Amino acid sequence: MQQMIISAKGARLWQGIPTVERAANGRLWCAFFSGGPCEPDPANTIMLTTSADNGATWREPLPVIEPYQGWRAYDPCLWHDPQGRLWLFYNRSAFGKGGYIEALTCDDSAPSRLTWSASRRVGLGMPFAFRLNKPTVIANGDWLLPVTYMPAAPAGWFGTDDHLQGVAISSDRGQSWRLHGELRAPAWALENMVIERRDGRLWMLIRTGAGVLWQSTSTDGGFNWAPAEPSAHVNPGARFFIRRLQSGRILFINTPTSHARHTLLAYLSDGSDDGPFGAGMMLDPRENVSYPDAVQAPDGAIYAVHDCDRQGKGEIVLDVFNEDELPAPHAR
Repeated sequence: MQQMIISAKGARLWQGIPTVERAANGRLWCAFFSGGPCEPDPANTIMLTTSADNGATWREPLPVIEPYQGWRAYDPCLWHDPQGRLWLFYNRSAFGKGGYIEALTCDDSAPSRLTWSASRRVGLGMPFAFRLNKPTVIANGDWLLPVTYMPAAPAGWFGTDDHLQGVAISSDRGQSWRLHGELRAPAWALENMVIERRDGRLWMLIRTGAGVLWQSTSTDGGFNWAPAEPSAHVNPGARFFIRRLQSGRILFINTPTSHARHTLLAYLSDGSDDGPFGAGMMLDPRENVSYPDAVQAPDGAIYAVHDCDRQGKGEIVLDVFNEDELPAPHAR
């Protein structure tokens, strides 16, 4: 494994919550957010940087989405759709006024400077909705965007603890979205992720404050979901990452402690629906490491990002590794 620093905060007071994607020509893109003294703050701004040498060096991060009249910009997500367009999903919220999801696209992510479309709202009909993680494209061609939302007018930045989990489904390549799912999980329930099992069922994992991730399944492409229940995966109430690799195995990046953001490990499944997973490879043994995101290149290399010590060192970290470096899954 190679580990490199994408960005340290420098004169910025804090930074974190990164996302990564890779263009067809090998160029890497990383977005995160900063601005103001902390998050949440009205000055929160999404930053973007790029590397043309496999992550060895990175351009100075520049603002790509800025706050607007008290509406902060936060939680970026970079994602290439099946047509090769680069998407930048992000959230906007204002204190006590609610929140919504926006997105913009770029047809060609190979150049060092991108040409973006106009930003447009992902309309879901809710007074407060946000997302963080990459969409999943399922076998029927639908796109599923993980969503956390509230059906009532919120208070403060995040509303109450009474968040619901669901997915926004698009059958027209992101032109329109329909919200499905009304899953409850222990507060603080946020930031779900979805993968498609081999039998076509969908498996959702949900960040919670209960010391473990919660889970649900759907048998009809995400329109309806079984009641959420605890999973066996310990987590301190922080973002995790899960994605099926080209080999058919599942990559799972997680903090395997129940109360603290200490250590970050990458696990490999045996290729079955939901594990078992191997022992895990240490990506970062430090305190205050969190918020992984990853992408796999056509040659199999995995590019994973996370943050460390947001208001201290303020590092955005890149780990590059291959599937065969991860410990083999346990036998059944």
